[in-house]
Amino acid sequence: MLKKYTRVDQETCIACGACGINAPLVFNYNEEGIAYVMLDQNLGTTEIPEQFEEDVLAAYLDCPSESIKISDNPFKSRIQVKKDKSFYL
Repeated sequence: MLKKYTRVDQETCIACGACGINAPLVFNYNEEGIAYVMLDQNLGTTEIPEQFEEDVLAAYLDCPSESIKISDNPFKSRIQVKKDKSFYL
């Protein structure tokens, strides 16, 4: 299997809950209901474990806002600075 990485674009997430239904061991929600990837706090730098790949793909396909991103390569690290601000390393 090829390595896969995922993260949620929290700017476009509509807090619908579809990702958590499909992959509850991968996705969780912050206090506002916005999704994030638990594997690496939404950095997109940790490989999706093989046993979760199908669940993550289902979440990706069911996401109505297309906020779940999947890549063959790690994403650039995103560090949360303030509740509504962030920057990239």
